[in-house]
Amino acid sequence: MSKIVLTRVDSRLIHGQVVTKWLQQSGANEILVVSDELEQDEFLQSIYLMAAPPGVEVIIKGIESVKGYWKEEAESKKTKVLFLVPDLPTLKAMVEEEIVTEGIQVGGLGGGPNRKNVVKNINLSEEDVAILEALLDRSIHVYFQAIPEENPVPIQKLIEKYKTL
Repeated sequence: MSKIVLTRVDSRLIHGQVVTKWLQQSGANEILVVSDELEQDEFLQSIYLMAAPPGVEVIIKGIESVKGYWKEEAESKKTKVLFLVPDLPTLKAMVEEEIVTEGIQVGGLGGGPNRKNVVKNINLSEEDVAILEALLDRSIHVYFQAIPEENPVPIQKLIEKYKTL
């Protein structure tokens, strides 16, 4: 059975740090991207597929299609998976489906309306904070870490900062 070796929330999905640092750090040999938007865009898919290094399979699924994939196809494989989602609502769906059950790394959440910058690449909304607090209530370890050389920061600290802004 495939095993998720790193779950990462990053609005940029597959980019330089993921390819050069997190794949090596995690030992993953497969990248599973869950994004409804990306699943519908064949052109963007081709760009993400080209971004992966040789020997690393990239699978792109939407929220609904990943459920069947994870229960059927991933069961028969023996891969180490870097599991990428672009945002916290997508992550929430994966936790509710019990696909993601442990350690979650938040690496990048972009800006936008009703979002507050709490550190480097992390901008949170009220909805994001509610999702993060619900994950913590489930005793899921959630932390911020942009690159492997940095120490992980407990997500509680970012939630506290959000509430003071």
